[in-house]
Amino acid sequence: MIRLSVLYVLAALGVTQVTASARPNVVVILTDDQGWGDLSHHGNSNLETPSIDRLARQGADFRRFYVSPICSPTRAELLTGRYSPRGGVISASQGEERLDLDETTIADIFHASGYRTAAFGKWHNGMQPPYHPNARGFEEFYGFCSGHWGHYFDPVLENNGKIVQGKGFIVDDLTNRAMDYMEKHRAEPFFVYLSINTPHSPMQVPDHWWDKFKDKELALLSRESDPESIPHTRAALAMCENIDWNVGRLMEKLDDLELAGNTIVIYLSDNGPNGFRWNGGMKGRKGTVDEGGVRVPFFIRWPRRIQAGIIIPEIAGAIDLLATLTDLAGIDKYQTLPLDGISLKPLLLQKGDSWPERLYFNYFNGKASVRSQRFRLDDRGSLFDMNNDPGQQLDVSEQFPEIAEQLRGARKNFVEKVASELTRKDDRPFTLGHPDFEFTQIPARDGIPHGNVQRSGRAPNDSYFTNWTNEADRITWDVEVLSAGDYRVELYYTCPQEDLGSTIELRHGDTSIRAQVTEANDPPLRGAEADRVRRRYFVDGVEVEKWPSGKAEADRVQVGESYVKDFKPLDLGIIPLKEGRNPLTLRALKVAGNEVMDVKFLMFTRVSPQKSRR
Repeated sequence: MIRLSVLYVLAALGVTQVTASARPNVVVILTDDQGWGDLSHHGNSNLETPSIDRLARQGADFRRFYVSPICSPTRAELLTGRYSPRGGVISASQGEERLDLDETTIADIFHASGYRTAAFGKWHNGMQPPYHPNARGFEEFYGFCSGHWGHYFDPVLENNGKIVQGKGFIVDDLTNRAMDYMEKHRAEPFFVYLSINTPHSPMQVPDHWWDKFKDKELALLSRESDPESIPHTRAALAMCENIDWNVGRLMEKLDDLELAGNTIVIYLSDNGPNGFRWNGGMKGRKGTVDEGGVRVPFFIRWPRRIQAGIIIPEIAGAIDLLATLTDLAGIDKYQTLPLDGISLKPLLLQKGDSWPERLYFNYFNGKASVRSQRFRLDDRGSLFDMNNDPGQQLDVSEQFPEIAEQLRGARKNFVEKVASELTRKDDRPFTLGHPDFEFTQIPARDGIPHGNVQRSGRAPNDSYFTNWTNEADRITWDVEVLSAGDYRVELYYTCPQEDLGSTIELRHGDTSIRAQVTEANDPPLRGAEADRVRRRYFVDGVEVEKWPSGKAEADRVQVGESYVKDFKPLDLGIIPLKEGRNPLTLRALKVAGNEVMDVKFLMFTRVSPQKSRR
């Protein structure tokens, strides 16, 4: 399981370093759940995005650029240049978002080539080293590793494994960090990955942007067949305008640092919109393999080499970024697993008279579609002429039987040869104690509740465990300790005064540690006060329109995406851990009150490592 030093491995593979004076900086801006239509550049008069529009005009504008239908797979494709099933990325939570360890990332390559590398924002391809961004080629990481976050104002984040407190609205904070990093390393080539986590829910945005949209009449709406929530759309558009303001600040920073001319800036989103709203008449939204679920904005600016105002109609996608950026940066010798993507450099620099015909595949949750330059074959086998029918309303497979048959064969081959890689049982444990890293976070998201224990929200990503009421209840994690040694354990918890006194045990294999809960921490839930659109509520798995009034029913209500609390660490002491795979079990030996505590995560800090036998 241990991932060797990136520099060591890539040096052994012969990664070429180019001279500093010739190396462009790279900034990749990835947004979360922003649709193709969520920009004024694409004709949406409901909002104004002047900074992103300007970026599009100053570089190349890809009109048919594709990603995966949801977050984690797109990020994996961006990082590796390979379709996400090849990297073991199944879905978005509880370990299914982790990128296989035999994959080489774009950050691995740029770091080994002499670049300073940093990621700011949402990672969503694994938390515990060696899946953590600091173990995948990024020297600096500030943000969160989960799929979504429960509160966007002054949130709890991490910086290179350490728990820190964010400052202000999260997108503003992430942009500030990215700008500070660029200024600090202005004399060195840098690769900056700014992974903005909006307009993903919860729908939170500062007043300055919300006030413009809260009562706004929308001139453009979703297709008649698609049910649109106007309040949700208003919040999403307000969040997109905040993104635009931050993109403008970042571009101004490059100008101020006199780095703009030799900095490649890329802007894209990770999937289609997170709700039905105006999207150029395309069919589909986030989570679907139809055009509207996978076609996103993509702009690339490099004033030194890429001519301003280029419109590129050829199909391309996230799998092409690794090959393209290494090609543009002059990194011409590196070794990865076979790439699915190709370099777009000839299109960008307008070199070559012809461009090869290609097919692009979109896959998620057992459904696959195929895009050629003109046609899309959907997951049911219907064929659509995308030049004349972006809404996928008329099946033309009988008019073009040979093309339909060709694309059906290609889709069948993709499912059998590529998507089938996800059918294997995902038996990967969560890793603890990688020898090269001091911290390991084990969150509630990755655990399994037993007995009465429940999650605070249906979506695991930012949830915590609650309703821990008796000695038979347990919380377990499937954990492999990679390096034996002594580890200090802190449990981030809440517990009201009246429930103090419980005794808990944490066990892995034949080693355990015990502690008593003696200090109250009973903060209020946060998040609802900042929501512009209320979160979804469920009772016994069935969605309800409002919080139930009856106590018995209200006790069973579960929010879709968890609210948050200010958890604080309880020092459990030092636990000696042996290498190997066992359940990590948290249980109560004595319950003093109505509940033991609520649990957000465990933090393990290496105290006295022993040399690994591996």
